[in-house]
Amino acid sequence: MTCAPYSRKNNGMDKPVAKDRKYLHLAAPRGFCAGVDRAVRIVEVALEKFGAPVYVRHEIVHNRTVVDGLAAKGAVFVRELDEVPEGAPVVFSAHGVARSVVEEADNRNMIAVDATCPLVTKVHVETRRHAAQRKHVLLIGHAGHPEVEGTMGQVEAGDITLIETVEDARTVTPPEDAELAFATQTTLSVDDTAEIISVLQFRFPEITGPRGEDICYATTNRQNAVKHIAPQCDIVLVVGAENSSNSKRLVEVATRAGAASGRLVADRSAIDWDEIDAASHIGLSAGASAPESLVHEIIDEMRERYDLQLDEDALVEETMSFKLPPILTRQA
Repeated sequence: MTCAPYSRKNNGMDKPVAKDRKYLHLAAPRGFCAGVDRAVRIVEVALEKFGAPVYVRHEIVHNRTVVDGLAAKGAVFVRELDEVPEGAPVVFSAHGVARSVVEEADNRNMIAVDATCPLVTKVHVETRRHAAQRKHVLLIGHAGHPEVEGTMGQVEAGDITLIETVEDARTVTPPEDAELAFATQTTLSVDDTAEIISVLQFRFPEITGPRGEDICYATTNRQNAVKHIAPQCDIVLVVGAENSSNSKRLVEVATRAGAASGRLVADRSAIDWDEIDAASHIGLSAGASAPESLVHEIIDEMRERYDLQLDEDALVEETMSFKLPPILTRQA
């Protein structure tokens, strides 16, 4: 005889209660991308090489679980370099930094380790190249995001203009007679960015674009995976932080692609379980800076609560990896 999964008190007697059946649709790929994995490994290897403390300017990636885990190992997170002792090792976050930050670290004899994602570095190089060719750069991105601040800090302030929306693209007034180029933040909505680029190219037919796609492969893959599962979902949960651009875009993509609703959750404790109780088909994804452990914790919690039927259909297999910077790999 098979016992019911759990029981509930009823008039002083244990009465078996069957779990509600739920269908969980896992988006794949999801979670850590190669740039985030590299950045986390850089901090870990720096701690091994230099010993604690190793200072990190800003969150290495936008995820509290990751940051807290590295802090427990001896990483010290700071907002600016004036909080770092002269000569100490300091890691620049995966989002990249302005050239002035690199110069400040050099002037203060710090052991600077650059964890900027190589795909962000590619945008930095393109932006500097455009400016060297005397082109004015229109940067598509979100104001205040550290990646945008780092990219805008590659050139003089008068050489670059931020475009956040389609309306900005329609109304921007570049310097008169300037040749134009555009670049984009790597973690934007693919569809929104395409619309903005279309407006810019219509208004400025001679505008120069990047040699390759600026929006990174991981952002594109995760958005496509969410689009794949969204139409059958009553709700799509995206594991990620409030300050994670790529995670927030996944929620937007889910609802546009047909999900009845979408929610950004930091971890299982942030889930509104009443909403999940009311749903039959649930989608689950994770932003590029969210560790897979958080996804598994949510799945485990759902298995405790429900009769869970899980499916996962990976659209692509990601094999990208990036090398650690030479400062960490060269022998003493």
